[in-house]
Amino acid sequence: MTERRYDLDWLRIGAFGLLIFYHVGMFYVTWDWHVKSSHASPLIEPLMQLSSPWRLVLLFLISGVATRFMADKMSTWQLTKARMGRLWPPLLLAVFLIVPPQSYYEVVEALKVLNGPQSPWLDNFYVKYVTASGHWCDAEGCLMTPTYNHMWFVAYLILYSLALLPLIPLLRRMPTALATLIRGPGLIIAPWLFLYAARVFLMPQFGETHDFRNDWYLHITYFGTFLFGFAIAKHAPFFEACMRWRWAALGVMFAAWAALMTYYAAWPGDSVPPEWQRIVFRGVREMQAWTAIVAAIGFAHRHLRSHDGPMRRVLTAAVFPFYLIHQTIIVVAGHFLNELHLPVAVEASLLILITFAGCWLFYDLGRRIPFLRIWIGLPSRSKEARAAMAQSRPDPAPAGG
Repeated sequence: MTERRYDLDWLRIGAFGLLIFYHVGMFYVTWDWHVKSSHASPLIEPLMQLSSPWRLVLLFLISGVATRFMADKMSTWQLTKARMGRLWPPLLLAVFLIVPPQSYYEVVEALKVLNGPQSPWLDNFYVKYVTASGHWCDAEGCLMTPTYNHMWFVAYLILYSLALLPLIPLLRRMPTALATLIRGPGLIIAPWLFLYAARVFLMPQFGETHDFRNDWYLHITYFGTFLFGFAIAKHAPFFEACMRWRWAALGVMFAAWAALMTYYAAWPGDSVPPEWQRIVFRGVREMQAWTAIVAAIGFAHRHLRSHDGPMRRVLTAAVFPFYLIHQTIIVVAGHFLNELHLPVAVEASLLILITFAGCWLFYDLGRRIPFLRIWIGLPSRSKEARAAMAQSRPDPAPAGG
């Protein structure tokens, strides 16, 4: 299993694509988000719940796999340099240039509800954003700036990549122990028990904050998944088992999702179910999450592991710049589209079109300007040329990040 893993490339592309559609959906559901459409309703919330429990867990697992392929051809220093060089520039660009419009329109819409239309520049907003002096507060708390918003994934990946370094020798020896743990039904049961225990014992205490300083439930879940991905990256029996179990896992995933939707419908709004039901359905949620991941890996391994071509290469490069810019486009475009009072079908279609067109423009411009490449998560021209030469050699190149 030393060839580039095209199946995992496609999974990564698909997971980030789902994330973009999910954030478009956040504009239209009743859940709290930066800006909201006047058409917001619970209508598509069950559809959103199809991917929300597992999409990010899968991304951290894939990130662990990609890091393993990098670690096996680099020294520890080279790995650290490569990961930090790939992740820090986009994170800094996001915090200081890409995310501020999200915070600006969040404040604009909040103040509009309270006091009517405000000055479009909110008294030198950017200076207040950078210096954390905005004091934008409501009954639910204050907007803390500068912030990373959707780029919390990258901030966490930086932390996990650094925390991984001293564990690499141990993790390289783990597949032997994991082989016993995930054999047969253990493929479903063992990872599910880990996710279930974290949700039962840690989520009620810590919640999901996306604040790296006190987000311990998500740290245990995502870092554990990241380490698991690193450990099983080259363990062929894991991927073969996912392929064998893919149909059964898919059926369990849909059954768990249907049970969750029934449970949520029985306890709408602020109603509180008995504690035993909450504990049981936390397990159902994590069963949906893990079986969805097993099914996704299994189907991808069955159908996409040898599926290469220009589309995969373009999308593999484009997906991270798309992730970097997509939420800002959704927030800004959504804010102005909502003011046009269009029918919801027209508004949503335009929002999706604008989002993907804007993402492509951002990627296409960024990749053509050498100075900008590292800032949008692309390798420099020289590194890209060396990678292309490596892939043209007889020995296949390992999977990238």
